[in-house]
Amino acid sequence: MNKPHRLIKSQGGFTLIEIVVVLIIIAGLVAVVAPNIMNRLSDSNEKITRAKIANLETALKLFKVDNGFYPETGQGLNALNQFPSSGREPKRWKGPYLEKSQTPLDAWSNEFVYVGPDQTNNGTYLIISVGEDAVANTDDDISSNDIQ
Repeated sequence: MNKPHRLIKSQGGFTLIEIVVVLIIIAGLVAVVAPNIMNRLSDSNEKITRAKIANLETALKLFKVDNGFYPETGQGLNALNQFPSSGREPKRWKGPYLEKSQTPLDAWSNEFVYVGPDQTNNGTYLIISVGEDAVANTDDDISSNDIQ
């Protein structure tokens, strides 16, 4: 007589408890590592923005060497890429003074704020990044005065 054979299947895989333990370990690692990564990202964005301000300052100095003055506030940083159509007219404009045809944005994709010598007390300019929060006059703002 033949006895029916019972097939025993192996129970492969993970139990629910094992999966939960692994997820808890991963969550703990993320909680420890994520703040460090975010701090590094914030620091690098600040360094990139400072470098872009320094490049704009170099372009503004070249503009002044050629024309004898910095662009006015109304002309803005666009005066570095195209001949200004308003305000004080540069007589020896040799632009564009920037490599790309557009004025660069800060590391958070915000436009830089330019204040020309017509609105500063010291006859020079001010370049400001409104920072990550994109709000002027807050603690995360970066200006050309901070770089010098």
